[in-house]
Amino acid sequence: MIGRRQMPAGNLTDRENGDKSLMSNEYLKSESPKSPTRNVLMASALSLGLASVLATGSIVGDPKYAYADPVHVEAPAPADFTAVVESVKPAVVSVQVKSKMRPVADRDGLRGRNFRGLPEDHPFNDFFRRYGEPRGGMDRPRRPHRSLSQGSGFFISEDGYVVTNNHVVDGGDELVVVTEDGRELEAELIGRDRRTDLALLKVEGDGFTYVAFAGEKAKIGQWVVAVGNPFGLGGTVTAGIVSADGRDIGSGPYDDFIQIDAPVNRGNSGGPTFNTNGEVIGVNTAIFSPSGGNVGIAFAIPASTVEDVVAELKQDGSVTRGWLGVQIQPVTKDIAESLDTSSTDGALVSDPQEDGPALEAGIEAGDIITKVDGKSVSGPRELARRIAGYEPGDEVAITVLRQGKEQVIDVTLGKLQNQASVADEDASVEPTSLESLGLELSPADDGKGVVVTGVEEDSPAAEKGIRTGDVIRSVGGDDVDSVQGVTRNIEAARKDDRKAVLFHVERERGSRFIAVPLQAG
Repeated sequence: MIGRRQMPAGNLTDRENGDKSLMSNEYLKSESPKSPTRNVLMASALSLGLASVLATGSIVGDPKYAYADPVHVEAPAPADFTAVVESVKPAVVSVQVKSKMRPVADRDGLRGRNFRGLPEDHPFNDFFRRYGEPRGGMDRPRRPHRSLSQGSGFFISEDGYVVTNNHVVDGGDELVVVTEDGRELEAELIGRDRRTDLALLKVEGDGFTYVAFAGEKAKIGQWVVAVGNPFGLGGTVTAGIVSADGRDIGSGPYDDFIQIDAPVNRGNSGGPTFNTNGEVIGVNTAIFSPSGGNVGIAFAIPASTVEDVVAELKQDGSVTRGWLGVQIQPVTKDIAESLDTSSTDGALVSDPQEDGPALEAGIEAGDIITKVDGKSVSGPRELARRIAGYEPGDEVAITVLRQGKEQVIDVTLGKLQNQASVADEDASVEPTSLESLGLELSPADDGKGVVVTGVEEDSPAAEKGIRTGDVIRSVGGDDVDSVQGVTRNIEAARKDDRKAVLFHVERERGSRFIAVPLQAG
């Protein structure tokens, strides 16, 4: 849907031409000519016809299956993207961001007492002070300096609301929106959300051409068009397909990116990606590129996420999310085996944070969160997104798996803030070896757990990521305060025919569970 512009009726594909290019199944099954020569000619013509059809994308499959029922695509690729581009391009803008920088020296860079780090008493300093100083003397004030960066954005309303990326406007003192017809409009920052990398701007005026978000989730393989301001070249259009979805690129707990292969470069950030109906399916936010340029892998924030975040930014200027207060990690096959469960679904609680809602409600380290309000959770990312969809103060039913038994715990969510759990332990000077796992251990100073003072290279512990300085708080689900306790729990796991034993490990940036494989004997 395009604001103030009506899209052509039907699909953007030239259906009439498309129908003429298709060979019907009935035609393919018609009686063959009797003449051998005509047989050869008709076969050649048929091959050429199929090659033409396959080139237009009307039939999917190998030509050798031409006599089978052809696979018809409901929405084949348009002959070109002219119609959609003409409709949406006026809604896409360039976003210029001016930032104040610290004062810099005059053009010859000779303002300091020393020339480029020479010692104070170096004889060249006198020379450069005498002959190289800027006109006006050494006391000339430094010039103010401003930086200018650029990104992309797009109108989502007739009255001037513009969506872009948070990293585009971050640190900016002055924001300017440049429209397709060259107008430069001062923009106000309404709000931004660092966790999803979205920002909402507002320019004064009315009657702007705007675009709408797609109501359906983007599908892998569908055609897309990206419009933006790469390298400052405004109004650039590129095309490709959705090549993957649900991508986690490690940018935050809410990663759920659409991957596209339409060429996207620096400056495209904040710009929209459209489907062939002219609807926004995502906001371009990152690229994967060893060289810094396009290599055919770009990531866009899904339209559903953008809509939700923008609505909150427009209303409150910020996004408020529910907070459960747990550190979580995936349930790997090794961890599932050590916990005597076959499923790897859910999120393993490595640490309920101090003074957090989860700890207060009774959630414990080692619990596997499998459902939120009865809806299954496949992993940590899904849990984070589910909880973020609630408001602080909401009560949610958290289903956990604890020691093989399922139970439901009601939790009143708090307000999400930047929090971190830190464990900083010093190692004892009298380590004890645990050769079967390749570890050297010592009791922790606080009497809770044992400290890893050495890890043998290529040992089972090293392969699973345990490293020197880690504090092992529990083994096999039981707290430990001595090396003997660690050994006892390992032997208990062996007697139960476990293939791995679960270590609860704390380190500088938090805690996690690690399943260490057990050697026989």
